[in-house]
This record gives sequence, structure tokens and C-alpha cells, in this order.
Amino acid sequence: MEILRETDSQASVYRDAHLTLDFDKQAATLDCQPLPLTRKEYDLLALLVSYAGMIVPRAELLLRVWGYGDGIRTRTLDVHIRHLRKKLGMYADEYIETVFGIGHRFQPYDTSRRFPMVMERPVLAMRA
Repeated sequence: MEILRETDSQASVYRDAHLTLDFDKQAATLDCQPLPLTRKEYDLLALLVSYAGMIVPRAELLLRVWGYGDGIRTRTLDVHIRHLRKKLGMYADEYIETVFGIGHRFQPYDTSRRFPMVMERPVLAMRA
């Protein structure tokens, strides 16, 4: 995973093994294919990516993406998270984690989670 934040004249980009987000162009690709996101889906994903690894509370997501205050009760966030997961396909569970009752967290794609280390010697189980 790498997040490139360079001078204002150059692009700001998040890139990992499958997902790329270009913050300046406000565009996303998944496995080198354009990811067709609505404006709010992109804003939500970009906000989560900018806080990668950290839990972003629901209230903060609703405020920063939709401008909703604390008193608003809505399922908008849940619907947009569901749409993002659908568009991320088989990587959805790798990228977006829901922390029940708190918020959501973007987890950068980690190949080491997908391919566990190979043990040098096999472990044998023996009967007594």
C-alpha cells in the first residue's frame, strides 16, 4: 500500500495491489478498470481511504459526506456502504470493515493476509 501526497502541482494518489484512488481527478480504479462510483460513493470511499486503518465514526461520515448533524437519523450511510461493497466485489470484505455501533474502517489490501507464511517443517500430530 502506498499513499502518495506530493506537492500541489502533482497528483495525490492511493494505490495498493487492486485499488487506486486519484484524489485530484476524483477517480477510482479496481484491477486497472474504472470503478463507476456516484459522487457520494466516491466521497465516502475517499474519506475512508484518507483515514486508512482508523475507525471513522458514523456521525463523522454523515457530517463530512452529507453534511448531516447529530440529530439526523438516516440509513443513507448503510445504503452507500452496501453499494460500495457491491462495486468492490470480491475485495469488499478486505477493504471495508463495519465496526458495529461505532463506524467504518478502510483496511488497505494486504497480500500477507491472503497467503499465510509457509512453515519450514510440517507439524505432525501423533496419537498417544
